[in-house]
Formats: sequence, structure tokens, C-alpha cells
Amino acid sequence: MQIKRPLVTISLIVANIVVYILMTVAGGSTNPLVLIKFGAKVNEYILMGQWWRLITPVFIHIGLTHIVVNMVTLYFIGMQIEYLFGASRYLLIYLVSGLCGNIASFVFNPNSVSAGASTALFGLFGAYLMLGEAFRENVYIRLMSRQFLALVILNIAFGFFGNIDLAGHLGGLFGGFLIAYVLGVPKVGSVSKLKRITAAGALIVIFGLMLYSGFNLI
Repeated sequence: MQIKRPLVTISLIVANIVVYILMTVAGGSTNPLVLIKFGAKVNEYILMGQWWRLITPVFIHIGLTHIVVNMVTLYFIGMQIEYLFGASRYLLIYLVSGLCGNIASFVFNPNSVSAGASTALFGLFGAYLMLGEAFRENVYIRLMSRQFLALVILNIAFGFFGNIDLAGHLGGLFGGFLIAYVLGVPKVGSVSKLKRITAAGALIVIFGLMLYSGFNLI
């Protein structure tokens, strides 16, 4: 598969690097005050009306290793998803997945200061799983989807150890799976209207209820 000019992927990587440099200059990306200033997920501030903290964390990283690992992953996975889904669909998958992951973190991991592109990256994994489910007859996609499923399982297993926002990862994964169904993949094949409508309903209901519970029940 020949993939040319993944402009959205490159733009996202550049944006993340620029933010990281600005954070480093401002006092360091591991400094809690800098993290909060640049838009990390902090429930207290979200409850005060700073809704943007449900999306800005996808552009913020905590330390050099964090951003290097995530940007390398974004490059190799992102350019494939960008090629298959197209630039606009890919960007929507990335951002909606990040939003869904941060909503899940907001609800299930309320006491943490969270940041990182992992929520959106897990959404890209979810998009690949959607491809494997929707286009099982395509041997290449089926094999790639199985490989990504194994990768997802390993990442979830590692999520039980260390300071990892597992809720954010799972939220991004499911968000990416659902929004990929909603958007469809014209380059690969058609997705039934019923599946797309069902996925849209599930996406709105599941994450809408999460958001409601985060603001009213926790």
C-alpha cells in the first residue's frame, strides 16, 4: 500500500511538538502548574466551565519519552488511517476519539491531572478494529485488524500497571470505533446506513450519559 503525503498526520505531529517546546520554555512539561496552564484535564476546572480541557489534553505531553512514543505511534498508525479514511474523516476520528477518551477519564478517573495523545491514538486503533469488523472479507484489512487487536489487548494489560489513564484509553478506543462507523470508509467499501445510524446513536448516548454523570452525579 503506497501512502503519500499524510498532511494531517504531519500537521498534528508539528502541533504537538510546538506545544511541547512552549511548555518546556514555560517551565517544563512535567511541571503540574504548566500542565494546568496549557490545558491538561483537571476535573475541578472542567466543572467550573472550562470545557476545552476535554480536548486540549491531546496536544499536551508529560516528559520527553511521552511525546516521542506517542508521536512515533501517531506517524506510523496515523498515516495509514489518513490514507484509508481520507484527511477530513481521519481528523474527525482523531479529535472525537480524544474527546471521548477525556470524557471517560473525566468520569472514571476524576482525581488525576491527565494529558497526552493516547486517547486519540487509541481511537485510531478503534478505527482499525472497525475496519476489521466491517470488511471481514478483505484479507489484508482482516489481518491488520487482528494485529491491532493484539496490540490493544497488550496496551490495556499494561494499563493496569503504572500511572496510566486506562479509562481515557478505553474511552478513546470505543469512541474511535464508533465514529469510524459513523463516517464510513468510501475508499474501502460501503457501510450500511443502519450500522452508521446505530453507531451514531451509541456514540451520543454513551458519552452523553458519561458527561451528564460527570457533571451531576460525581
